[in-house]
Order: sequence, then C-alpha cells, then structure tokens
Amino acid sequence: MIEVELRGWGPDDVGVVIGAFGSPDMADQAARPIDTRRAALEWMGTWGFRDDAHAFAVVSGGQVVGNVAVSNIDAHDTGWVSYWTVPQARGRGVAVAAVTKLARWAFAERGLFRLELGHRMNNPASCTVATRAGFPAEGVERAKLNYGGVRHDVERHARLATD
Repeated sequence: MIEVELRGWGPDDVGVVIGAFGSPDMADQAARPIDTRRAALEWMGTWGFRDDAHAFAVVSGGQVVGNVAVSNIDAHDTGWVSYWTVPQARGRGVAVAAVTKLARWAFAERGLFRLELGHRMNNPASCTVATRAGFPAEGVERAKLNYGGVRHDVERHARLATD
C-alpha cells in the first residue's frame, strides 16, 4: 500500500484546496464555491472549530494530495467518513491508504466504534476505495442526495472497531 501522512490543514495548502474544488467533479461537494484564498481558508478553518469532526490533509511524496475526515460524531460513537483526492493522485491507492489510516486514528484516538461512509451509485471509484479500506457495503439509500436538482441513490458502507 502507498504511504501517506495525515496532518492538519494550514495556510500553505490554500492552492491545493482551490485546485481540488475547481475540478468539475468536486464543484458540488462544498456548500459554496471554494475559488478564492479566503474561501479556502474558511473551508479549512471550519474543521478546526468543530467538536464533532476532524479533517486531515493527505500527504504523499511530500505533496498534499487530498483530504480525509470524520464528521457528525454522535453520542453512539459513530462518525461519518469523507475523502477526496486531487485528480493527479487518483487511481494510485492514496484514498485507500488515507481512509485506512483515518479509521485507525478514529478508533484508537477518538474512541469511535462505528464509521460510516456513502457514495453515489454512479461513482464506482469511491466504492472501490470504501471496500479496499475495509468498509463493506450495507445497503442503498434511495434518492438521498440532490445535486443540481437530480436525486442520487447512495450506497452506504461501514466499518466497526471490531472488524
């Protein structure tokens, strides 16, 4: 498996964040456009002020190539995993390594018991990441997401601390 490091986001990472959210497949992944230094800093900053979440910059070969996060941590010790990589890092196992490392951190450091994630049914690459990172599929949530007025089914995956 490819080696990755997880670290906090910082001001020097603004260009990576703007570039990532400028990719057509990422444009709808934020509540508003992340196309300026200020917007990127605000996106990074929101992660630092949440008790129910933590995000990490994913570093491979000395370069920031993605994000991995756990959010919506609840009273049942369950959290929601999300991830993205910049286009040039895709298909190399970066996301699998980052999600695997995040899961270890969430179970050991945050004391979580269950991690969930979901992907649109039309995103087989994300399904591959989930499965290879040890998150078996649990079922389909019909018409869960709405992007641009189009409803998308989502396949839910989960991993337990005991897996």
